[in-house]
Amino acid sequence: MKPILYSYWHSSCSWRVRTALHWKNIPYETRAVNLLKPESGQHSAEYLAINPTAHVPTLFIDGKNIIESIAILHYLEETRPLPALLPQDAYERAKVREIVEIIASGIQPLPNRKVQKRVEHDKRLEWVQHWVNSGFRALEEKLYTTAGKYCVGDEVSMADCCLLPQVFNARNSQVDMRQYPIISRIVSELEMIPAFIAAHPHNQPDCPTELSGK
Repeated sequence: MKPILYSYWHSSCSWRVRTALHWKNIPYETRAVNLLKPESGQHSAEYLAINPTAHVPTLFIDGKNIIESIAILHYLEETRPLPALLPQDAYERAKVREIVEIIASGIQPLPNRKVQKRVEHDKRLEWVQHWVNSGFRALEEKLYTTAGKYCVGDEVSMADCCLLPQVFNARNSQVDMRQYPIISRIVSELEMIPAFIAAHPHNQPDCPTELSGK
């Protein structure tokens, strides 16, 4: 039985896991969870029985459900280590995890749609841009010391799986990426890799027709 990924096309957290699955050549089935229709999607009784946080993604694999994107990435790396998403060197692995934490814990949560709903409507774009720019400034400085072709050296890692979705969202929020030349250079490399292309929101089965394949 193929793994089942409960995913939403535009979710950056789902995108991280899709990328890892494609990178590791793991065939999977997508089950779309519509975050814009919560009562029939993420807050449905069926989905809450699988994931009580009502978040995406959830991955059903090896007969078990795993929730939270970073936990899923580590499970895949530990059970299916090749092609790798963590370097062999312990120090470089730590650098990858630092960048993952900067993005997943420091940047992504604050511009999230759920948080934006608590901000006055006409101030939401300013809110998102403030927190993304704050995080990207720190990330750009970190990458100055770690980056090669990708986030850490010249091999794709979990950090790259997290970076591209965050930049995609930043562009959608009109963040001026010219301020971040290292981030932009890495992303231009990632956007040419087949696994990252396959995982792109516009290539997902639940992507709206008008955006599909663009």
